[in-house]
Amino acid sequence: MDKKEYILCAAIWCKEIPLKKNIPQVLPKNCDKGIVVTGHRHGQCIWTIGCLTGLRAVTFAEDGIGEHEQGFLTNLNRFVDREEAAQIAFDSGQITQHTITLYSEDLY
Repeated sequence: MDKKEYILCAAIWCKEIPLKKNIPQVLPKNCDKGIVVTGHRHGQCIWTIGCLTGLRAVTFAEDGIGEHEQGFLTNLNRFVDREEAAQIAFDSGQITQHTITLYSEDLY
């Protein structure tokens, strides 16, 4: 029986942060590098990244984390971008109005 996919929380996939140790089986199953930071809202993810690394959540800056993507984590351990997340949230009944992009404020 297939589980219905739904959105668990906000997430930012940091693709270029240098890691001390890489444990790939912990990443969402569709992420092949970096680290995925989760939180109730994207602002919490950004705060966590800054606290842990001292870097800003920007791509092109000397003090930036490099390539990254804001999205969401699903109950099936998949990282999805804001557009796919909007469709999943609508299909699962988490939101009642279809939107093009999902924001954590749309969920809770």
